Amino acid sequence: MTLERSFAMCFAAVVLLGCGKSDDMQAEGTPGEGGLTAAQLAGTWNMRAVPFSGDSTPTMSVLKATPDMTGWTLTFPNRPGIATQVSFDADSVMTESGPYESVRKRGVQVTTTGVYRLRDSVIEGIATARYMTRGVDSVMNFRVTGTRAP
Repeated sequence: MTLERSFAMCFAAVVLLGCGKSDDMQAEGTPGEGGLTAAQLAGTWNMRAVPFSGDSTPTMSVLKATPDMTGWTLTFPNRPGIATQVSFDADSVMTESGPYESVRKRGVQVTTTGVYRLRDSVIEGIATARYMTRGVDSVMNFRVTGTRAP
């Protein structure tokens, strides 16, 4: 088993364990006391994604978050915004964008998913890019941070 595949499997297990129902949940999809909400993230965020391995060049983007779970977009420099679906569970927001043309691999379609938390006014988390190709390089994992735009 390759290192990337092992990491992806461990990451998936952590996400599944971390996304289980919390005792703080009042109802399906509604955070209880202390849960992260769309309203807390509403605004514009400057995002920086750095691969865990290989080329360490960061990918920059802008995440525009609305006070509810509709209308979120992810925008890369000189590109139109990409619709982003979001869901919340306890202290985490999960995102999914795409498919869209990859910034890192010209001409290749990609779908990205992420799991983030808000810590000290910074969004932190992990994103996974799934490229529409076959082979070992069809998945890339990123460490992501985001700061609120002024």
